[in-house]
Amino acid sequence: MKITMIGLDIAKSVFQAHGTDANGKCLLKRKLGRSEVASFFGKLERCQVVLEACGTSHHWARVIRDAGHDVKLIPPDMVKPFVKRGKKNDAVDAAAICLAALHPDTRFVPIKNEEQQSLLSLHSTRTLLVKQQTMLVNALRALAAEFGLIVPLGNSRLPDLLAKIETSPDLPDVMKQTVILIFEQYGKLSESIGCLERRIQAHARQDEDARRLLTIPGIGPMTASLIVASVTDIDTFESARHFAAWLGLVPRQHSSGGKVRLGRITKTGNREIRKLLVLGATSMSFRAQKWTSAAGAWLCKLLERRPTRLATVALANKLARIVWALLSRKEIYRPAGRNVAVI
Repeated sequence: MKITMIGLDIAKSVFQAHGTDANGKCLLKRKLGRSEVASFFGKLERCQVVLEACGTSHHWARVIRDAGHDVKLIPPDMVKPFVKRGKKNDAVDAAAICLAALHPDTRFVPIKNEEQQSLLSLHSTRTLLVKQQTMLVNALRALAAEFGLIVPLGNSRLPDLLAKIETSPDLPDVMKQTVILIFEQYGKLSESIGCLERRIQAHARQDEDARRLLTIPGIGPMTASLIVASVTDIDTFESARHFAAWLGLVPRQHSSGGKVRLGRITKTGNREIRKLLVLGATSMSFRAQKWTSAAGAWLCKLLERRPTRLATVALANKLARIVWALLSRKEIYRPAGRNVAVI
């Protein structure tokens, strides 16, 4: 009896392996320590190994693939229906991974290389620092408001707030020292964010696929670089609609009895790419009158009939479909009309 498939449930320290033959019969149940994984698969005869796509899964997929095995990553939501009710443990999860991998409708996640993951670390770090920067700004405005000092919204108005605090004679010295400390931290974060953005922009200028995406109105270096780093193989998606659905930019369906009911967008898939596409679409909606191509005319007509936010999300969906078309066909964006909007 030969093991043809192994479902591996990964964790921080203890892994669970479940091996089956070609008929699905269980031949192996073994608990592995973190240090035992590489040696175990190095001695094992070549087979298919399936892991859930989660934290550290791409690393272990590369390790097991280097040992000579055929490795696949499966989305967790595809595994959940195969987990036995009332029996949630690592061994049951590993068996469920094998069952899910055998299902004909199962989709697999491409394995990212180290270069892609290092590029994604730039984006995730920038997102974290921007979030911390927003927290500092909100805390600063809240502290100043307690003493009756308010300035208009926008980070560009923060120096005005600092000037008010420093020149106010009634503020306690402790308050002024606290505000100066927050401003110093804000400046350090701004420098770090600027450094990360320059590195991301440099990648967008050097990568061929990213340069293709930069020709699309509403897509800048951040969005182009993140899409290239996140989407390992665009051919994984059968059509542009599949790509938009992966990003969560298609309506949620509640259809039954032949009656179609469409709700809000699903918001599944990559949250950061979806957010950047919506932000880019929002920017283009403000410039809809200057966007003189066919897409611009479509957006202007849509804004006349629908609310701005709905039109923005619809444009983000269109941008996602254009991204799929350019990456799959290796082309640049050519607007149907006269000129692209000046951004």
